[in-house]
Amino acid sequence: MREYETTFIVQPEISDDGAKELLTRIDGILERSGAIRLLHDDQGKRRLAFDIQKFQKGRYVTTYYLSNGSAVGPVERALRLEESVLRFLTVMANRDVTDIEGRKAKALEEERAHAERARERAQREAEEERARETEMRAGGRDRDREEDDDDEREDDE
Repeated sequence: MREYETTFIVQPEISDDGAKELLTRIDGILERSGAIRLLHDDQGKRRLAFDIQKFQKGRYVTTYYLSNGSAVGPVERALRLEESVLRFLTVMANRDVTDIEGRKAKALEEERAHAERARERAQREAEEERARETEMRAGGRDRDREEDDDDEREDDE
């Protein structure tokens, strides 16, 4: 068997449920083609090097799987037909995988590490969002005080 990795960029507005639905469809295609899915690596939203269909950001996802080559065509066809997918690329990562169970175990470890990093990233983004909201509220209070000061000055004149 050979190991393939398909990386695709999805529109940034796609919801988490929409992304999960897309990954579920890809899993179904891989299963029907006799391939073995190793893992999905959702790398989150990133800035694109250049605009694609007027999008400046995209959600990067990489799917790793073992196949004899028969799964590549159907996966790429599904991605080509999916409107939310901006670009995709499939490469052969390993020409000859002999220890399939060992590769599955390694993929499971990688998936756990990716999940942990995703949790940390989500926590960090939530903290940044709370800090921005706090800053916005504090900035609004400062503006209110400045307006009150301006009103008092006008009353004095």
